[in-house]
Amino acid sequence: MREEFEKLVVTGKIEGRHVETLVQLATSGCCMHRSWGFGRIKTVDTIFGRFTIDFPGKPGHTMDLAFAADSLKPISKDHVLARKAADLEGLRQMAATHHLELVKLVLNSYGGHATVDQIQQALVPEVIRDDWKKWWEAAKRELKKDGHFQVPLKKSEPVIYQAKEVSLQDRLMAEFRPAKGLKARFTVAAEILKNAADLSNPAAAAKEICTALNAEIPSYQRTQPAVALEAIFVRDEIRVLGGQQPTPGEVTSATIWAQEMRLGTLLEAVPAARHRRALESFIEAHPQDWQHLLLTNLNSVSSRLCREFAALLIENGKMAELKEAVSRLISQHSASSELLLWFARERTDAFVDILGPEVFRAMLTSMERDQFNEKRSNRLRDFILSDQELLPELTASAELEFIKDLTRALQLSPVFDDMDKRSLLARIVKSHPSVQSLISGEQSKQESTLIVSWASLERRKNEYADLVHKKIPANSKEIAIARSYGDLRENHEYKAAKEMQKILMRRKDELESQIVRARGTDFTNPRVDVASVGTTVHATNLATSQRESFTILGAWDSDPEKGIVSYLSPVAQALLNRKPSDEVEFEIHGARHQHRLESIEAATISIPEVAETKP
Repeated sequence: MREEFEKLVVTGKIEGRHVETLVQLATSGCCMHRSWGFGRIKTVDTIFGRFTIDFPGKPGHTMDLAFAADSLKPISKDHVLARKAADLEGLRQMAATHHLELVKLVLNSYGGHATVDQIQQALVPEVIRDDWKKWWEAAKRELKKDGHFQVPLKKSEPVIYQAKEVSLQDRLMAEFRPAKGLKARFTVAAEILKNAADLSNPAAAAKEICTALNAEIPSYQRTQPAVALEAIFVRDEIRVLGGQQPTPGEVTSATIWAQEMRLGTLLEAVPAARHRRALESFIEAHPQDWQHLLLTNLNSVSSRLCREFAALLIENGKMAELKEAVSRLISQHSASSELLLWFARERTDAFVDILGPEVFRAMLTSMERDQFNEKRSNRLRDFILSDQELLPELTASAELEFIKDLTRALQLSPVFDDMDKRSLLARIVKSHPSVQSLISGEQSKQESTLIVSWASLERRKNEYADLVHKKIPANSKEIAIARSYGDLRENHEYKAAKEMQKILMRRKDELESQIVRARGTDFTNPRVDVASVGTTVHATNLATSQRESFTILGAWDSDPEKGIVSYLSPVAQALLNRKPSDEVEFEIHGARHQHRLESIEAATISIPEVAETKP
């Protein structure tokens, strides 16, 4: 092809500088265009001076030779893009069985180096059709072991292929030695730890690393104690790897913890993956008072650290102290939003005896306090909105009046916008329908009102108070205690307590619904021209000709032996608003009864003696 292109130069159709590029394009048959991407050269026409090229979305595209030489970049037939076009199935097979060969092919396609993102873009989705992350993790493990590849610690840096083989230990130590700063050094050291099984001489590596870290740690122990602490952990793990002994006078974790500092501040500067290790070293440094210090700092750390603190306290038998501290902070409305966020996320049965409506009141207070102090974290607010079950669970055991107060507090709170308030209020109404009128501003419909005697209303209120203040809290403690016994699958005490919880909560909901609708009365001055609530009706049983009397009283008043019936009963519903001489019919226990009203008078029975109608 070179001769033909040179003839075109003589005739003036192309310039001499174009020849080499055109020869490469014609020979390889593959090219790249900055806008259209990869192309395959299908024909070379030297008579009309043009290429025919297939680009993605532009098959059979013709291009003038001179323009092609200026705008196209020749790529080798071994380039990954060319291989994808010519033998995609072969690359897929390579991806499945020869990770290193495929990565080498990609790296060579890009001059011997490419970032992870570039490798992914070259292979996904045509070659790697499944889980890229899983495939790359497997490939990366092989790359690190192979002496021809340099795998950087940072994703933004390129993976490099080198013809000369270098051992993994030599490569990692070559990164460790020039690393600037303690953090950079222990980061490389941590990578060496991950690849410990593939080191050729771990003892030599450990000795060099420990010596270098010991030289730098002292200058960080006061200015950056969290960095020093991380370096100490890595150093100690490296030492174990190499079978080294501690150096006399070296800085230890106990040295860091002996300094005057805030526990929470230091721990927050340590990566979350190291929190447990840091706390374990703190316990070793403060064997006598670590539990007290954790409880003291519980309200000043992040929710993640709250979880770590709580886990350690529970593991060491300090659940009662933890619950007492959390309960005190909640009741005093001094709990931080981060503590409450942890508590809301971790609301297991172990804490059921202190989970209640006061927790939500404390949440509102903490969020309003954060807002006043211009703290920008909305993590607790976002969690409350996202967890559909939180508010119903927290208010499940609350008294009706408390729920009403909580509803008002939520309506007035500046923490939530109007749409969010409506969402939260809807959750409260769904769990406690009795507060609907408070939220909507509408009164209950007349037909839903219950007429009751003062005595029966008092009994219901007493039962409700007994449920809320005694039975439900006692049941919560039983659940917490039973849960501590272990395996819940065989824990009969736990199952029984949870079943009783359902019964108690169901009864509480029933009482709330009834009490909010109840209207107490002493039944004085009833209408006597017709049968009404508060009257005694004298009637004749038309089947037996016997005289019978029915005293119609409140919804919860009933004593069949004395002829007292609730106005909601079938008998009373048949009698109401009827006059003397009217005949009525009603059904009791499947039997039909017919009666004629003879007379009506105001009831004279002593209401407190009336037995209460059970639901």
